[in-house]
Amino acid sequence: MTSPRSKTFLADLIRKHMPSREDMAQNKYLRPIAHRFLSPELWRFTRRSVPRGIALGLFAAFIIPVGQIFLAAFLALPTRANVPLSALSTFITNPFTLPFWLIVANKVGAFVLKVDAATTEVLNDVMVHGGWSMVFEAVEVAGVTAFGFIVLAVLSASIGYVLASVGWRVIVSGKWTRRLKRMEASLDARLKAGSE
Repeated sequence: MTSPRSKTFLADLIRKHMPSREDMAQNKYLRPIAHRFLSPELWRFTRRSVPRGIALGLFAAFIIPVGQIFLAAFLALPTRANVPLSALSTFITNPFTLPFWLIVANKVGAFVLKVDAATTEVLNDVMVHGGWSMVFEAVEVAGVTAFGFIVLAVLSASIGYVLASVGWRVIVSGKWTRRLKRMEASLDARLKAGSE
């Protein structure tokens, strides 16, 4: 039996490719809180749950590199965000895009931190002449990159929330406009048929 077709293409696409509530409830990691996942409000597409789900998914995608889907699902529970969208939006970071995001996070972290040149020069002299130079350099790069991921998590969640809210309003207002035009055309046709 096929699931009923919804009014939006995006909802149909997500419903087709995402696990159902029951599938997620059967997951061995989610079993202790499975009763919470069965709540219908976490699976509806509403003007509040959609932006929350996208923001939480983007935040989880950048904040940890592994297990971000579970983090997004757990964060969606108390915030009443859309679970499928929060899980789906974590796929912005995946094994194929991770090298790109590592470079971006490093650049963003270095830009935001802007370490003082004089301090860096003194530290570089100490590290170059010491035996631990490669270790210190690796730790510095990792720290800058980790900070960049934190910045990306906050920025992407904020931007995703705003864009999803605006997108939702545009989609809904477009639907209402089309519905009103159809009603006007139907009313005009009835009036024309009644006057003949």
